[in-house]
Amino acid sequence: MTARNMTTMSGFLLMGFSDNHELQILQALLFLLTYLLGSAGNFIIITITTLDPQLQSPMYYFLKQLSILDLSSLSVTVPQYVDSSLARSGYITYCQCMLQIFFFTAFAWSEMATLTVMSYDRYVAICLPLHYEVIMSPRKCTWAVAAVWLSGGISGTLYTASTLYIRFCGDKIIHQFFCDIPQLLKLSCSNDYFGVLGVSTFMSVMAFACFMGIAFSYGQIFSTVLRMPSAEGRSKVFSTCLPHLFVVSFFLSTGSCAYLKPTSDSPTALDLMFSIFYTVLPPTLNPVIYSLRNESLKRAIKKLLLSEEFVRKKCLFGF
Repeated sequence: MTARNMTTMSGFLLMGFSDNHELQILQALLFLLTYLLGSAGNFIIITITTLDPQLQSPMYYFLKQLSILDLSSLSVTVPQYVDSSLARSGYITYCQCMLQIFFFTAFAWSEMATLTVMSYDRYVAICLPLHYEVIMSPRKCTWAVAAVWLSGGISGTLYTASTLYIRFCGDKIIHQFFCDIPQLLKLSCSNDYFGVLGVSTFMSVMAFACFMGIAFSYGQIFSTVLRMPSAEGRSKVFSTCLPHLFVVSFFLSTGSCAYLKPTSDSPTALDLMFSIFYTVLPPTLNPVIYSLRNESLKRAIKKLLLSEEFVRKKCLFGF
């Protein structure tokens, strides 16, 4: 589909990373492989934190919610790009684009909120252990997760509603592999994108508040850990906190670089790499990162993979 034809159509053309069809197929296959690996990893985390009775604490409850969000976030962008690349079209309808904006924004904000709740959970567990069961009771954890999903739905609705007011004209070409808001704003015919900028400013302030909450929690955590006399106790704390801190830092740094830097008419390879860093890699790597230093998770994964029922299913399906 040519750029000239796009001016008369309501949808958009996702340019992705290359105009070369052979490279598009290779990239689509790499994205598909990443999607399958990320989906499998998150599905394993969801399964073991649901079935294993030893992984029913609030920390693993929130980790399960994070894996659900990661799996959902991957499913919003990657399959559409793989399908359009293999079909050699790159075309995405206006409705599909708005749905991508809604779900991607909702899941991204929900992930930010979940990471904040997880840092607070670790703060209470380490700094206020005698009050942990009261503060992080099952009922309060359920309400926290409900608030996370509700806030994600509100943020997605605000972004999508403000985007619907934008009039697009000219060559509706998006130099990205999904409907990215900064790229869409460049296609606006006039100054009718101030609503989106207002929502972006509000969400940025809220994200900064979450970041400050996470920074406060970890400041208190490390202050408490350094006063621990037991090296084993410090190691146990670090095994649960360092993976979370790495995930938070990676998610925030790459997302900030992608959204705060000015968008260019001809995106560089670095711009496209940043888009992968905050959309595809975090949800794919999170299961691995959380499993590397967490002995309970590693034991539960081995128990799942080596269980008789799991082995029978592998033999049945020929894996």
